[in-house]
Amino acid sequence: MRILIAEDDAETNRLLKALLAKWGYEVVSTRDGAEAWEALQATDAPSLIILDVMMPYLSGIEVCQRLRQTPGRDMTYVILLTAKTSKEDTVAGLAAGADDYITKPFDIQELRARVQVGLRIVELQASLAERVRELEEALSQVKQLRGLLPICSYCKKIRDDQNYWQKVESYLSQHSDARISHSVCPDCYAEIVKPELEKLHRQKPPQ
Repeated sequence: MRILIAEDDAETNRLLKALLAKWGYEVVSTRDGAEAWEALQATDAPSLIILDVMMPYLSGIEVCQRLRQTPGRDMTYVILLTAKTSKEDTVAGLAAGADDYITKPFDIQELRARVQVGLRIVELQASLAERVRELEEALSQVKQLRGLLPICSYCKKIRDDQNYWQKVESYLSQHSDARISHSVCPDCYAEIVKPELEKLHRQKPPQ
């Protein structure tokens, strides 16, 4: 799993990078908000990012706001990292769209736990998105017939919503993507086709 970090303090940046690499993550390291935003434009940009709040060019709050306004990137999991500890700062970060908030100096085990929670959510979102794509694809390929179909007990024609009677194949062609092919079932062959063939054979004049 790839994680992006944006931290302008060189020592904290190195620490975050070393910890995440030790825990088995691939790290994309940036040193300010503008650099982080540029990295997030890539098609393979990480789905989890750790943003320092106070950074040059673009703050972590501004990067977070831009993410939430960008289609396709609005589901990125954002952990804000800041030395500010007031309730107002926490509310401002969450209001900007952050998913979690860690204060400096951070506890290493707490950071690891919060990253793991974020990754579980990212994986769940990816799984749900894939399921939605599968359902959309299935719905695009199959149009389902809905409701009660009035069908004649004798000729088997179907009555549509306009009270017109149609052959089954005509109705299905209009209301689904099904392609109709004709064949003869074993029962009909034995009861109808075979007797007709035998009758024709008996009527055929000798050569």
